[in-house]
Amino acid sequence: MIRLGLRLAVAGGREAIVRMVIITVAVALGTGLLLATLAGMNAENAQNGRYAWLQSGNAASAAQTSSGTGDPVWWSGRYDYFNGHEIGRIDVAATGPHSPVPPGLPRLPGPGEYYASPALVTLLSAAPATQLADRYPGRLVGTIGRAGVPDPTALLVVVGRTPDQVAHIQQARRITGYATRVEGGRSAGLVLILSVVAAALLFPVLIFIGTATRLSTARREQRFAAMRLVGASPRQISFLATVESMAAAVTGTALGFALFFALHRPLSAIPFSDAPFYPSDMSLNLVDAVLVALGIPLGAAVATALALRRVRISPLGVTRRVTPKPPRAYRLIPLAAGVCELAYFINRRPQTSNGQAAAYLSGILLMMAGLIIAGPWLTMVGARVLANRSRRPATLIAARRLADNPKAAFRAVSGLVLALFVTSVAVGVITTIVAQRGQHTAGGASRSALSVMFWPQDNPGASTTVVPDRTLAALRSTSGVRDVLVVRANPAQRPDELPGLIACADLARVSDRGRCPAGATVASVWPGLYLPDELGQGPAPHQPGVWPAAPVSTAQLQTLPVISIVADTDGSTGALEQARTILEVAYPALLDVPATADDQGLHTAQVLSGWQQLANVVILATLPIAGCGLAVSVAGGLSERKRPFSLLRLSGVPLRLLRRVVALESAAPLLIAAAVAVGTGLLAAHLFLRSQMQYSLRPPDLAYYLVVSAGIVVSLGIIGSTLPMLERITGPETARNE
Repeated sequence: MIRLGLRLAVAGGREAIVRMVIITVAVALGTGLLLATLAGMNAENAQNGRYAWLQSGNAASAAQTSSGTGDPVWWSGRYDYFNGHEIGRIDVAATGPHSPVPPGLPRLPGPGEYYASPALVTLLSAAPATQLADRYPGRLVGTIGRAGVPDPTALLVVVGRTPDQVAHIQQARRITGYATRVEGGRSAGLVLILSVVAAALLFPVLIFIGTATRLSTARREQRFAAMRLVGASPRQISFLATVESMAAAVTGTALGFALFFALHRPLSAIPFSDAPFYPSDMSLNLVDAVLVALGIPLGAAVATALALRRVRISPLGVTRRVTPKPPRAYRLIPLAAGVCELAYFINRRPQTSNGQAAAYLSGILLMMAGLIIAGPWLTMVGARVLANRSRRPATLIAARRLADNPKAAFRAVSGLVLALFVTSVAVGVITTIVAQRGQHTAGGASRSALSVMFWPQDNPGASTTVVPDRTLAALRSTSGVRDVLVVRANPAQRPDELPGLIACADLARVSDRGRCPAGATVASVWPGLYLPDELGQGPAPHQPGVWPAAPVSTAQLQTLPVISIVADTDGSTGALEQARTILEVAYPALLDVPATADDQGLHTAQVLSGWQQLANVVILATLPIAGCGLAVSVAGGLSERKRPFSLLRLSGVPLRLLRRVVALESAAPLLIAAAVAVGTGLLAAHLFLRSQMQYSLRPPDLAYYLVVSAGIVVSLGIIGSTLPMLERITGPETARNE
């Protein structure tokens, strides 16, 4: 039976071979995408494990810290910056010979020594010492090994200090072990995102497999019906159909594995979150490989069985086709259930990342399945409305054919519907997050003003009324530093007042940091002199660019503690980084290192960039797959109906009328389903945002509408490209009885 099934798989000549190739390619693509997603999850878990030790001592990692019985180690972790990049800085001090050693280090660095990650070692050798290396006292004694470096581009430094030096750093603590896992760390939510990506990519591929399998269904039905007439049982027919599809599925699965391993290294360079992976991290465990190797062919066989379930009819049933029953409104229930599930979790967000993944992923997948289930009913309703309003023969014929078999009509566009749904969800979420978190202005003044803060609540002993003259002189002598301003604390700050005070004479020396109102001698400002539109927060000045006056005299101002020092630069890398180095050396115990407004928004920008990367992957992968499925479906539908079309041509129906009928049959469900997919996608994005982040959906920008319009236009072009087939396959010879 297996040999017979394999022979039948290619017995149809060129047409059968083309069908086999299409199914093989579809399965290979689906397998490769699934393997890449599973490997990405494994890589993120491995990366998060190497990142965990950097969070040692945090409350989130306390329960996941390796126990130790040796001498404690003084520990302080903070972020540093260099030219638009984050540097993780760890200051350590051993309290005895048995203090624990961090992963990736042969020993703890002593005072005057430091270890750096490979990427930072390269950066230290390339940048002038006055801009970077002088921040870290002592000398470089080694490189941090891979066990302690989360990703190939990570910039990390472990600085050895004395216990007294580390103890004076804000929020420093003594620890006896290093965190091995952080709940809600860098990979929080990424399992959810990657799962949605996998579903978004695999759903169109599975639909593509089913569509390709349906090619020449009518001819295969006749072949299987003839075999039934000579004694074949329904089980044997099902087995032959399964063997035919399994041949392509097994070959496609093997090609999918080959595709994954061939693209293994380039895939590791894609930042799924905000950093690339080591190639060895993008790996598959034995369970993953076995499940995919067995599951994909099984899934393809199920898709084939569903696609060819009509071959199990009686032999005479091939010639007794009747109009299928119309779909009922109950098909809307799964879609409504998905909406209700996402709405339920508003103000009830699960606390763990696994709980969030289960809650949101199930709701989104339920909506995706609901779109496929409800699609035929929506197509039928739209077709009936079109038939009632039609005034031309082509429109009436197309509408009646859609109403008679809406399942087949919607099947052709189902892949594109899912692609538009996922695109709408991804773009809606990303657009809203960027609008909420990415409001500061990049570049310009937000990059040129470097400030260091002395918050009294963080360290009461850090504030001072006098800034050392040598620090001010070093800053002012730095090339590219235009001025240095000292901001002092507002002693009687009310909720509607700003926390900093500055002399108007000092503020007048810079042109892009705002100005005082007329007649004022002291102004109330943000400590970093950030303008409100740079940070997206208030309270703002009463007038644009004008800081409120403060009821403090110039003499009183000089007696108040310093809350910040602001170096106004020309924005060049040399000026910014040399000024940053001077301030870090002058104030080594501050938790918040000198930073610009751009630096403070750097981490958020990196996370948003990683999410945008995922959205782009989804959009660029789903739309072409859906387009291929649409082309195959339209071409297969024409091939199956070539005899009825040929008879219509012989009866005098013009070819242009038939083309108009085919175009309307494909375009009508496409436009109906696209509108529903876009609407439900934006609704899903809004419900997710309200539950997860308490945000309301922001309208997508022009790029989104261009992508959707381009997808629909390309789909209509694909439909149009299949119309020339109509003339070739509907000649007089096709109308004869066989």
